[in-house]
Amino acid sequence: MKITLVDYGAGNLPSVERALARLGAETERATRGEELERAEAIVLPGVGHFAALARALAADGLAQGLNAAIERGAAFLGICLGMQALYERSEEAPEMAGLARLRGAVRPLEAGVKLPHMGWNQVRRPRPSALLAGIPDDAWFYFAHSYAAFDGGEEAVAQCDYGGDFTAAIECGRVAGVQFHPEKSGEAGAALLKNFLEMAR
Repeated sequence: MKITLVDYGAGNLPSVERALARLGAETERATRGEELERAEAIVLPGVGHFAALARALAADGLAQGLNAAIERGAAFLGICLGMQALYERSEEAPEMAGLARLRGAVRPLEAGVKLPHMGWNQVRRPRPSALLAGIPDDAWFYFAHSYAAFDGGEEAVAQCDYGGDFTAAIECGRVAGVQFHPEKSGEAGAALLKNFLEMAR
């Protein structure tokens, strides 16, 4: 099985590729919607501003191709901004639409903390998760963000506290997302990516 990475210019794409390659996964890059429509498993990496991502996904049919692949049953993992794209919109760019796979909006992290939330932090798990299976409860993950989802609902499988609780990971069938960067999170991040590969089979 080949993992298709959405190539819209995200700076962390090469590091995600390398992390997947270390696990023995074969990857390819997609820059057009039709390439995503036939994908078996998709990773949407993300760093930067929500508006830039939303504009990139609107171009060349990427958003349409992503949604078509998810509807067909392809496995999906959104990383950092890639997870935020699953929601209807973000207050970082309220005029831009997200993929709307999940209801609600991404909002700024709570006032009174240093932004961005940069560095290592732990997460709590309100329910079992295939994405986090076998990873120790006290594992640390690497974060780099100023916005997050706060109303994860039943899809939330991990929360993190940074001036208040926010959604650190979601899982809904074969659709998953993480606010942290597994490609920068050492053994715990590698284990999570391995779990995603298992979910995608």
